[in-house]
Amino acid sequence: MKRRVTALLLPCGLLLALTAAAARAAGPAKIEVVARDPEGHGLLCRLGHKTVLMVQGTPEQMGSAHGRLLGESVRRLEEHVVYLVGAADSVRSGRWFFDSLAEIERRTTPYISPRFFQECDALARTADISVRDARYANLFPERFHCSGLAVRGKATKDGRVLHARVLDYMRDIDLQDFAAVVIFMPDRGYRWMSLGYAGFLGSVTAMNEKGLAIGEMGGGQGHWDGTPMSLLVRRIMEEAASVDEAIAIFHAARRTCEYYYVLSDKSRAMAALRCTTDEVTVLRPGQQDPRLPFVPDDTVFVSGGGRAHTLSSRLQQSYGRIDVPALVEIIKRPVAMQSNLHDAIFSPETLEMWFADAGRHTPACDEAYSRCKLDDLIRFYQAAILPGCRTP
Repeated sequence: MKRRVTALLLPCGLLLALTAAAARAAGPAKIEVVARDPEGHGLLCRLGHKTVLMVQGTPEQMGSAHGRLLGESVRRLEEHVVYLVGAADSVRSGRWFFDSLAEIERRTTPYISPRFFQECDALARTADISVRDARYANLFPERFHCSGLAVRGKATKDGRVLHARVLDYMRDIDLQDFAAVVIFMPDRGYRWMSLGYAGFLGSVTAMNEKGLAIGEMGGGQGHWDGTPMSLLVRRIMEEAASVDEAIAIFHAARRTCEYYYVLSDKSRAMAALRCTTDEVTVLRPGQQDPRLPFVPDDTVFVSGGGRAHTLSSRLQQSYGRIDVPALVEIIKRPVAMQSNLHDAIFSPETLEMWFADAGRHTPACDEAYSRCKLDDLIRFYQAAILPGCRTP
């Protein structure tokens, strides 16, 4: 899970940004309200059998609503991540887990927006957990790293952009029990959705209302003097409207460790990035790299080992016919790993997301996909909270 990678070879899994035809899929399941934030800043909903949390307002208002509506799940996730995994890591590494996270907090704090701490601390208060544990659970992705692809135009049925992301990460500790699609509607910045988990305020898999999608894969670790990866992804979701704007933020930011990203937007721009503390390397569609197998035209991908070769082969076999069902098949094992925690396929042009979470004993790639649409969810929220309100 922490295996080192070089250049564009990733440790575990695959991020896929594809320009492809959106498949003829069944409409999204009916969304139903489960609970309302009494202060009027959030809704907890069910979309079929999936949890959807919607929060809106200032950082304090969103964090408080998050904690009130998902408090039990936040507490249980915090126990799994901070204590169970922390104990195992202490034994494995020989260093006390809390000392590691305290160091990460100390070194990243100068590069974190105060808005994160306002939101996180408000969540802690209403979820009835300690501020320390809420912060540590959100800094957790900086301690452990996870795992990637992309196509468009000639590679697909109708040239529309699709962006798929495979997260291979710690399925064995049942993080999937706390999975949630979270819609963030901040008082400043773009509205966006994250395929994430209760209490997690950053993101590794996301798309915003401007049609910019992103997914992350981990590489090295230990360089903590910068903005934590998951919070940098959040900043991009709230501030960038295009792939180029996102790349500019990556260049300007103080970055931690070694991470890989795939970005796509509704203009059909795509890019794969390798980011370290010292440099940002950008691969554009069809660009070859000696550390990767053959990259077809209108394609970008990053992956590691035999998975990369399987991915390249599957892309070539499906070339010109790729749509959502084809993508679902392309990213199955062995491209995805047994630790496959969640998968997402974005359509930035239509703001749709198809997604699957791992089952109790099965990787996400073997589970049924659900479908949602960001603008529809925003309209649903506005109608439920402010009857008569319409999305611009």
